[in-house]
Amino acid sequence: MHSSAHPPTPPARARPGAPALVPAVTRALTLLDRLAEQRQPMSLGKLATDLALPKSSVHGLCNTLVAFGYLRRQDDGAFAIGPRVMSLAEAFVAGTSVAQEFNALWKDAGMAPDETIILSVLNSTEVVYVAARNGARPLGLAFNVGMRLPAHLAATGKAMLAFQDASEVRRLYPRDPLPTMAGKGAKTVAALLKELALTRQRGYSVDDESVREGVYCMGAPVFDATGHAVAGVGVCINKAMLGAKGARHHEAVLNAARLLSQRLGGDLPATVPATVPARRASKAGRK
Repeated sequence: MHSSAHPPTPPARARPGAPALVPAVTRALTLLDRLAEQRQPMSLGKLATDLALPKSSVHGLCNTLVAFGYLRRQDDGAFAIGPRVMSLAEAFVAGTSVAQEFNALWKDAGMAPDETIILSVLNSTEVVYVAARNGARPLGLAFNVGMRLPAHLAATGKAMLAFQDASEVRRLYPRDPLPTMAGKGAKTVAALLKELALTRQRGYSVDDESVREGVYCMGAPVFDATGHAVAGVGVCINKAMLGAKGARHHEAVLNAARLLSQRLGGDLPATVPATVPARRASKAGRK
């Protein structure tokens, strides 16, 4: 289970000239971010310690968020994310054009993909899944709208990070070691930058069991008309079934990224190959 060693920071807090933030709202949102990042219920005392706030203040925040459905209180008194947050995720997805184009892509094709196809957007050091077409073949990992994963481990996250400036990547990841989920993946910023450079060169990223053992994912960036990588599309399969079919899956993710980019008025960079050599893809599948 993923847990970051660094509590979330409101993005506008330290920005010179940014509008003044409302302290109570800032504390409430930071509390929600911390629970979402932790991915497990937290006690009142633990929340107070992590947020460096008095227990009485955190107690009031939690009670308010429980009343509105954004938190739920367990029988042991610990707090967890409540069901009301899903309405926010659904509203966000409804207004996200790339998610609409993703769903329209498969509708226009008149068929569902064989494998699990996912779409995410970058949110600081995490990816948020805004659309998913879960395939018929079991993965042991279901991708749901609103689900969040570490960007430096997820294939779609690495696909987007690869087209960020190195200085921005270092800002997002200021120190080592980088957290892991399944014990695999880049553990240092230097190793991550090296992997992102390779992703940029070949046009697609690989998650070789970094998020879940036995799950192999390939990701590619989706560009809008301004040339920015606004989303990442990925194909996920059971690694045991990869075999010599790796080239087909790599081509599928690049093709989906290209079609989505074109629907948004953009295109993949000229450096991204139109197809993936079978020998390279097969080698990647044997890692």
